[in-house]
Amino acid sequence: MDWRAKLTALPVTRRQLVAGAAVGGGLGVAWWLWPRHYTSPLSPGPNERDFGGWITIGRDGVVTVAVPQLEMGQGVTTVLAQVVAVELGADWRQVAVEPSPPAGLYANIPLAAKWAPLWSNLPSFAGDPDSQLAENYARSNAFAATADGTSLAAYELPLREAAATARALLAMAAAERWDVDWEECLVERGIVRHAEQQLGFGALVAEAAELDPPDPPPLRVAPASEDPVPAEAELAPDFPRLDLPAKVDGSFLFAGDIRLPGMVFASIRHGPLGKPDLSGFEAAAVEGLDGLVGVVKSRRYLAAVAESWWVAEQALKAMRPVFAGPPAVESAAALEALDEAHGTVEPRRTLALGDADELLARPDYAQTYAVGPAVHAAIETASATARYDGGKLELWIAAQAPELTRRAAAKAIGIAPHNVVLYPTAAGGSFDARLERRHAIEVAQIAREIGRPVQLTWPRAQELQSLPVRTPVSARLEAGFEAASGGRIAAWRARLAMPATAREFGYRLFDNKTPQAALEQAADKADAMACDGALPPYGIEHVAIDHLPVTLPFPTGRLRGNAIAYNAFFIESFVDELAERAGRDPMLYRMEMLGRMPRMADTLRRATRLAGWDGGRRGTGQGLAMVRMGTPDTGGRIACVAQAALGEGGVRVTRLHAAVDIGRVVNADIARQQIEGGLIFGLSLATGSSVAYEEGRPVPARLAGLGLPTLGDCPEIVVEFLASDAPPFDPGELGVAVAPPAIANALYSATGVRFRRLPLLSEGL
Repeated sequence: MDWRAKLTALPVTRRQLVAGAAVGGGLGVAWWLWPRHYTSPLSPGPNERDFGGWITIGRDGVVTVAVPQLEMGQGVTTVLAQVVAVELGADWRQVAVEPSPPAGLYANIPLAAKWAPLWSNLPSFAGDPDSQLAENYARSNAFAATADGTSLAAYELPLREAAATARALLAMAAAERWDVDWEECLVERGIVRHAEQQLGFGALVAEAAELDPPDPPPLRVAPASEDPVPAEAELAPDFPRLDLPAKVDGSFLFAGDIRLPGMVFASIRHGPLGKPDLSGFEAAAVEGLDGLVGVVKSRRYLAAVAESWWVAEQALKAMRPVFAGPPAVESAAALEALDEAHGTVEPRRTLALGDADELLARPDYAQTYAVGPAVHAAIETASATARYDGGKLELWIAAQAPELTRRAAAKAIGIAPHNVVLYPTAAGGSFDARLERRHAIEVAQIAREIGRPVQLTWPRAQELQSLPVRTPVSARLEAGFEAASGGRIAAWRARLAMPATAREFGYRLFDNKTPQAALEQAADKADAMACDGALPPYGIEHVAIDHLPVTLPFPTGRLRGNAIAYNAFFIESFVDELAERAGRDPMLYRMEMLGRMPRMADTLRRATRLAGWDGGRRGTGQGLAMVRMGTPDTGGRIACVAQAALGEGGVRVTRLHAAVDIGRVVNADIARQQIEGGLIFGLSLATGSSVAYEEGRPVPARLAGLGLPTLGDCPEIVVEFLASDAPPFDPGELGVAVAPPAIANALYSATGVRFRRLPLLSEGL
């Protein structure tokens, strides 16, 4: 019998929980999901023992929650711990978190299902989160990636079940002491109570560990949630961020903060795009350089290792590495090829509703839009620390896909994956940059060569050059109107000229391809995931979405907001133009198409009321946009009214008013932070964040040249959440997608000039 048959034979359900006695009197609540040999990778403390589960409770009463997602500023450690605290009945002051290394126990099954087209030969079967294919893949590959806002979808239920079981066991232990029925005990604020009797968690864990848990877990009626009324925003949150104090006092560890005995520091140079191979360098220029430990050369990079990063960087400048290959990339010609594709590349249909082609044989209106390549611009550049000793590799890194990163590092130095230990650290920003793991491969190779612990940190210019950018796109949108309808849209067609960027990313992530190999493998392929969000969030019966595959000479990948962000810019800009042609208020024009979408209509109505919408009249400087992410029945929604104008130095955005529907709000404070941060990130995409390539090098090559908003550029932001009992939706990317089109539409209202390319003003006036 092979292992799959053995797993099928095991009497294990997704809701089964097991508890065991803990060393030193601690209680480990173990959720043995699939199969029983998946033990927890957490390291217990002296008075704890982990049983392969999600929660440990020590004799001191501290509740530690395993967090299998990368903390990169979005607050995931707090939200997941809050789910446990509410379900368990713990006092927030006794809750701690521990980042968990990759393990099958902590698989992100919803994300594996969503990305099934990138790893499965049967995506139609593996694309359901409840499918056995998705679960088997995710668990057997320890796939716990952090992306696409799937943390709550993946982990809320297992965390609630583990916490509910722990709560029941503690109540049962107390009930035995008091000779009462355990269901009569109340568990809240870290105390088990019955009438006048009460005991803390720490006093009960030893006895609770000896008891059999109830099956199924006794979940509370109401999951974790908060009332997102505006008045609550002015009050101290009930569940403040767990990472905030350490971030304020500087003790919070990011990837670049790791320090080990005897550690040295590395900087690096990669070849310009199009010239990847190291052909030479001036080794004599650094002979006798004080503090230099060594030089590591590879086919694709040159690294200097020194007692300080600054010395390593100066050594690289002195050695003047030279790279060879085909002609270096010039992006101007590549971007022109996207525009030319609309007349030369055969469209590949990725989505069809009704019969748009027949109705659009002669479109009533058509327009072309574009976005330029956008960079991540995280505060912390790619950084990782490695120690190689005796055939074993230890890796400290912020990784959004930790197990795939671990395997890539192992392969790079020719050792088995089980000989690599990955210690997850927080990321100082990511925006999906830490789904890439080139720096993990490089630091592993450098550490093996040098024989000492090494921390590699990419210079900013190398980060901008070597990380795949968000793909540039040229989009042609066409619309046909219903006869005598006042401009109501009967048919819609979008044709997106761009690389197969999602496939390209998938080859790098799942197949460990180099950027160049992934680019070549994805060439000329249709990519439905790259067209995600191209379906308008309106009641249009006839819609067609086409991909025009174009191969670019530089790699492309994911960025915060991803495909929905650039498609929202195209859709909402085009709808504004259609509203003007129909002589209609842009808000009322949209509202007419939302008859079967009450949640979206409510969001739009609330945003315009919040902003004092004045009909979008010329000269008001108001612009409107709305976005839906996820499915029509669930998902998240946002509508935004921007106030903007052209001022000295460029675009000036003074106000952003947003109404947001993300279903049940788990943590209102963090949700608000995510929306506000997303709107600012969207502002950065509207005004900058883009690079060009000249002779294969990024221009600009520093943050200062990217046109990013400063504190003085940040507008007044007003956010209101709509109360809802729908399933929760991650708010992190909603603001990113809605801000650029709202700002573009506001600029048209202010100036009478329509800007159809991101960054705005990149076409000139």
